[in-house]
Amino acid sequence: METTRKYIPRKETVALKTGFYLGHSDHNKAKLTCASLLCREQQQKQLQGKRGSMKFAVKAWSNGGKARTGVLHLGSCPSPLETPVLLLSTRKGLPHFISPDLLPSLPYPGSAFLQVSPLHFLEGPSMKTMSNIGGLHKMVGLHDYAFAAVARDSIQCLPESDSTNKIGASFETPCGRRLIKPAEYLQIISSMRPNIWATLADEVPAWVSNKRNKISVDRTVKWLDECIALSPQGGLVFGAIVGGSNVDERKRCAQEIAKRNVSGFWIGGFGLGESMLERPALLDAVMDSLPEEKPRLVCGLGLPEEVLQGVAAGIDLFDSSYIYNLTLGGFALTFPLDRIETNASGFKSTDMGIDQTKINLKATVYRKDTSPIVASCTCYTCQNHTKAYINHLLNVHEMLAQILLEIHNTHHYLGFFQSIREAIKDGRFEQFRQMFIQTRRDNLAAVAVCA
Repeated sequence: METTRKYIPRKETVALKTGFYLGHSDHNKAKLTCASLLCREQQQKQLQGKRGSMKFAVKAWSNGGKARTGVLHLGSCPSPLETPVLLLSTRKGLPHFISPDLLPSLPYPGSAFLQVSPLHFLEGPSMKTMSNIGGLHKMVGLHDYAFAAVARDSIQCLPESDSTNKIGASFETPCGRRLIKPAEYLQIISSMRPNIWATLADEVPAWVSNKRNKISVDRTVKWLDECIALSPQGGLVFGAIVGGSNVDERKRCAQEIAKRNVSGFWIGGFGLGESMLERPALLDAVMDSLPEEKPRLVCGLGLPEEVLQGVAAGIDLFDSSYIYNLTLGGFALTFPLDRIETNASGFKSTDMGIDQTKINLKATVYRKDTSPIVASCTCYTCQNHTKAYINHLLNVHEMLAQILLEIHNTHHYLGFFQSIREAIKDGRFEQFRQMFIQTRRDNLAAVAVCA
């Protein structure tokens, strides 16, 4: 009898954890099933509260500039993230070509921050199904990673300003053009349960009128207030800042968003037709109006020169559409991370697809090249495969080519961000930036001469 009594608590424990009772009493079964549901709800609330936590602190500034490094603590990431940091672009929560079992091959925690568009889930699992699973983290099985939900992903879900109206924002999505209302947007967010999410924005291209820019700012601020009012429990709100190419509207929008109770800022409207020459004034108008203690995320700045431009303005988080475009085209990043140098004499033929920053592995010159993409690179691709093999995979249209290229390009670009952080800490960011840009210009000029 004593042995039997000892096992009763274990049955109750199993019931509380699984919802299945091992005894025969219907009354006790009902009681324990209810208790298990309550236990699950409490666990989900605790987990959601953990994911919804964030701490950000600025650690260093560049000499006489706005570039800065910081530390970002997110609830689901065991290790803190150093900023400036790259957000990996995803399709429905997973990188485009890298499977979950290969993600650990990338440097962690630098690769632990993923960007996802809620509009990707307009097709596929229903919102109720995703919510019942436990959110995006559980659905894709990435429990130690952080997700930032942004409507625009710069690849598939692009804003369509001509169809946007006061009711909602219009986007070109994989399932057609869709008008997304704030309430519908928040339903998707509440089902996904990301770590941070940006509010809905009315993004416009650079060539619209000042009147249209003013309307976009008014709508974005209005939608921010609606999103905050409808905001689900958990998740950190990043207020969207727009204004097109109008400096005054950019500043007005930033000032209005800064008054709201948000955890950070998402700066949109870039990469939509503005030139690199007019971008610094737009960035400065925004940054000068934002508090320093909150992180800033930008969308649309992907090229290395654009990243450096954003870092110089004081941005902390960047998207990664650049990696996807490179990988899709068969390109691999090769620019040196430890030093920036020009070697104009090294150009022999533009058929090689080389400009000292990236190489086109589809070129026939790599058909018999048995060297890795970058000899000093420690990524999985460079440690195990050669240019000749990747050239073969590309020419036979084998998907493994994109997998290996995205691993290398992501690893290399994460190293680029590490170099940026080190340059800021050492007080030489401006020299690093100017040398990098000048080297790129010289190399491109050398390519043009050889053409």
